[in-house]
Amino acid sequence: QVQLVESGGGLVQAGGSLRLACAAAGRTFSTYAMGWFRRAPGKEREFVAAIRWSGGSTYYTDSVKGRFTISRDNAKPTVYLQMNSLKPEDTAVYYCAATNRLSGLESLTDYDYWGQGTQVTVSS
Repeated sequence: QVQLVESGGGLVQAGGSLRLACAAAGRTFSTYAMGWFRRAPGKEREFVAAIRWSGGSTYYTDSVKGRFTISRDNAKPTVYLQMNSLKPEDTAVYYCAATNRLSGLESLTDYDYWGQGTQVTVSS
């Protein structure tokens, strides 16, 4: 089993920044990649970004490219999501996820473990 705990959410004005963190515990050596998803009010959970533990390859949804950066610290192990130039439409609950699979990183079903989520609210 892998346990994931998110932190760093909060309230920020449009144009501001936040950094989310996801601390992993348990059988983390069995996972190949980590991802961030979000669920906005009235919408389904969607992919935001992902990173592979080995090599650090990163993947982003188009709406966050150039504004968000995903990174990892293998030693801790923790994954971060630096969010800059935030917009009101970024308001959502952000979830961290981990996968044991080698391929597929942008679908909900690609992931085996999930955190509880952290609220991000961007005011206009």
